[in-house]
Amino acid sequence: MLIKGFKFGMLLQLAVGPVCFFIFQLASTNGFLPAASGVLAVVLVDGIYILAAIIGIASIIERQNIKIVLRYFGAIILFIFGLNILLDVFSVHILPAFTFAKPSHLNGSFLKGLILTASNPLTIVFWAGVFSVKIVDENMEKSDIYVFGIGALLSTLLFLSVVAGAGSLTQQFLSENLRKILNIIVGIVLICFGLKMLSKKQFKER
Repeated sequence: MLIKGFKFGMLLQLAVGPVCFFIFQLASTNGFLPAASGVLAVVLVDGIYILAAIIGIASIIERQNIKIVLRYFGAIILFIFGLNILLDVFSVHILPAFTFAKPSHLNGSFLKGLILTASNPLTIVFWAGVFSVKIVDENMEKSDIYVFGIGALLSTLLFLSVVAGAGSLTQQFLSENLRKILNIIVGIVLICFGLKMLSKKQFKER
């Protein structure tokens, strides 16, 4: 489950967004250590969101027939987020826009990273959808959910650390066209995953 969570998290990292560019800009301007501080802030907020999503689902996991509801809920959430990522390439937004805050009054990369990441509360809704799907698809136990979440969180730590390292070494990053291609791929994958879950007619446990 740790590896599966890590792999899924790395897939999501391909959808390069404001946080990624913030970390890169921070590293290219101030060096690796300030950027690393920002990375820790991002991981902290993501960890809180993931834990909140897990706790919310774990409390109802044992209820009879609840997995049918979780399957539909998770599939719809993944479809909506995938569609939003895909349409964002064409400047079309179906979800509230992510505000790229630049708090000039705050000193410290950690605080800036904290505020930037926390400004997107939709993250917890997304993770709730992910775990809803995984609970049914992987027939997870409660302990498995936490391990999967840790794996996903580790992918964020590794990916953004690499971005910080790259930013400290070069002034160039992904081109706009490459970013759009990566976002399209991730959007399509999430949409297909959601449709696959919705199309299943049987919900029996394995």
